[in-house]
Amino acid sequence: MVHFIGRSSKLRTTLSPGLRERLERGLPVIYAFWHRYQLLMLFEHRNRGVPVLVSQSRDGELIAKALHRFGFETVRGSSSRGGGSAFLKMVDIVRAGRSVAFTPDGPRGPFQSIQPGVLALAAKTGAPIVPIAWAGSRTKELKSWDRFLIPYPFAHYSVVYGDPLFIVEAGPWAEDRLRSALIAVETEARHRLEEDSPC
Repeated sequence: MVHFIGRSSKLRTTLSPGLRERLERGLPVIYAFWHRYQLLMLFEHRNRGVPVLVSQSRDGELIAKALHRFGFETVRGSSSRGGGSAFLKMVDIVRAGRSVAFTPDGPRGPFQSIQPGVLALAAKTGAPIVPIAWAGSRTKELKSWDRFLIPYPFAHYSVVYGDPLFIVEAGPWAEDRLRSALIAVETEARHRLEEDSPC
């Protein structure tokens, strides 16, 4: 279903200059996007081998299987279970020069909350967080805690990768910075979609 949605639709991806520079230099980043954006991100970032933090819950097992089919790696753990060992593994991965991905408000929310792991990883490794969001011309928003978005086929989508965000120390100030950055790329994705969509 996800392959069909992606291949039948028009996706426009915008990378910030700061992200382009890091990718050209082969430097790692920590990709971050709200839990609601997972489905289209499966297609957009497929077959790149990016490790993703996934909870050890039953739902997490389903997500992990889907991620593996799209060429992602998974590190299992969350704030409530297995988080310590998963965090250390993510630190090792980033220090080895590889990028990783998080949903900062997952796996249980609340909506647009920031769990401490992503900020702690950025502060410990020095790798910046890159906020990502997408907007689509045809989507369905579910009545779940994350307001999960279902993308439809034969649609237009704008995917925006924001400027790298460096975190020196985790804490409320850093949470506010990341939340603002994630909301900003959502707004940019909607604006770019409006510019690109046919009248």
